Amino acid sequence: MLSFSSCWNNSRHSDGETMIGEIVDLGFRNIELSHGMTVAKLPGIRKAHAQGMFTCSGVHNYFPSPVEVMIDAPDAYEYTSHRPFERQRAMDMTFRTLDIAAEFKARYLVLHMGSVPMPSKKWTKPLTAMVAAGEQNTPAYVKDKIAFVKKREKIAPLYFTRAIEALEQIAEKAKEYGVKLAVESRSRFEDMPNEREMVKLQEHFKDNEWVGYWHDFGHVQLKHNLGLLDHHEWLEKMRPYIIGGHVHDVEWPARDHRTPFAGATIDYQPLLEFFPAGCPLIWELSPTRKAEEIRRMLEVWKERFPERC
Repeated sequence: MLSFSSCWNNSRHSDGETMIGEIVDLGFRNIELSHGMTVAKLPGIRKAHAQGMFTCSGVHNYFPSPVEVMIDAPDAYEYTSHRPFERQRAMDMTFRTLDIAAEFKARYLVLHMGSVPMPSKKWTKPLTAMVAAGEQNTPAYVKDKIAFVKKREKIAPLYFTRAIEALEQIAEKAKEYGVKLAVESRSRFEDMPNEREMVKLQEHFKDNEWVGYWHDFGHVQLKHNLGLLDHHEWLEKMRPYIIGGHVHDVEWPARDHRTPFAGATIDYQPLLEFFPAGCPLIWELSPTRKAEEIRRMLEVWKERFPERC
């Protein structure tokens, strides 16, 4: 099932019905309601849904945004935080989002699980700069990357435990609502879970039908470009747990949320083979992408992957 994320045009609209209408005009009838949404847009979105303008494929936590957060910040509150108030706020907002997801008959809820407190300016950004400069095969790059991985491995267990404990509670509510929890692959190695932890998390919940894996093509490609994983091999490993994915492309080495096929880098054909037939595939694009480009590339997608529409 092909769908489109409201993250593309959310910031340009104050009315939810108009926002939905612009996406429908692109050629999409399935829409993922994404984070960063003000509660003021809900009446218009409800109206559009009641009129049958769109079906809601899924929702991305938190939806709507916490009223006290004035920008689009899906990680404003984390399950892994040192602050008990923030952990509880994250839980409360997630339960609220689950309620909204059930209202719109969503199939899934995309979750960010938190992070390990390692400033990205010290690790991910310098490594990305070295790759951009063509230094990814130098001894200096390898040394810094290994140091990064070792540091994270040392301090991560506490944050992984917090993430698991939170997910266990959320999964109980998800079962009541009939909404699957899709744990997303993240773009920074500081984020929780990393790939080793994701496997461990999915194994922990392997007997729970309400928890699975959400593959973000762009996020994983960023890590592929940094030499932290192999995109194809990673998807092959995660195949049993896949619920769906966010589809976008990457301009080398680290500009993601580009329109598929528009001069970027990902070869979708071999990667899509790991996704079950009919699973949700959501175009999650930057607000900078032009409508004309999206319409043009959507036609390319339909020609190449008619079975994925």
